[in-house]
Amino acid sequence: MNNFVKLQFFLVVVILGFLTGPRVLLAIQKLTPNDGTSTSQHSAQIVSMGERPASQRIKNVTNASPFADLSLTGSSIYVWDIATHKKLYGRNEQAQLPLASVTKMMMALVATELLPKNTKITIHPFDLLEEGDSGLFVGEEWNFDELLKLTLVSSSNDGASAIAGIAGASLLRNASSTDALTNKKLFILRMNEKAKEIGLDNTYFLNESGLDVESLTSGAYGSARDMAMLFEYVFKKHPKIFMSTTQSSLNIKSESDIVHRVTNTNPEVSRINGIIGSKTG
Repeated sequence: MNNFVKLQFFLVVVILGFLTGPRVLLAIQKLTPNDGTSTSQHSAQIVSMGERPASQRIKNVTNASPFADLSLTGSSIYVWDIATHKKLYGRNEQAQLPLASVTKMMMALVATELLPKNTKITIHPFDLLEEGDSGLFVGEEWNFDELLKLTLVSSSNDGASAIAGIAGASLLRNASSTDALTNKKLFILRMNEKAKEIGLDNTYFLNESGLDVESLTSGAYGSARDMAMLFEYVFKKHPKIFMSTTQSSLNIKSESDIVHRVTNTNPEVSRINGIIGSKTG
């Protein structure tokens, strides 16, 4: 499989939070051969199967939209080819909608740019106050790189809180600050600054995880197009962030020698050939 085809598969991840079902992947796969056969070979096979002039048959195949027969229920959809910088499909892609846990991709980006991968992180009681239980323990020591893997794969709000706290502290002159609220506010401010830097005009963050602030207020808002641009930026600048998200499950060990078995919140990853990144929301 060549690099162009692999990049086509990447488009799936940027709309996972806005689609239901894997049917859009089938449409994307129709855009390019997936078995290594050249375009000319496929054209030749098509020509030999019909009776119309070859030029007409090839033209019809080329112009056919792979999305024409899809019935999609997503309210906002954007398919972006990062290899050619070409929009392949869009529906209501500029709408500002709740991001939920897709927010953690910006958290991962900003934390990666602030912290060395071998940074040590301790889980504090306030981290475990977040909704959801990903199996972390108070006082457990982690290597940043490993905790980030657990956080993205299992979409851990606790892990996101711990990472945001230490990364926010790194923005202070006194990097040992224990004021968790202040540290996280600084980190979220940096998330919003980063969104502006990379042109995410319809995106802003209220927290590091995307968890609802209250019943009618999401932890973050953004558009399908903005998320495509965010994922492209991460893929080009820090592609290793995505590596763990292609696995359906992982065993991850903390510095406290505790092994955590985590399951990917995206159940489709094991069924998508060539996937190079994913995040649900």
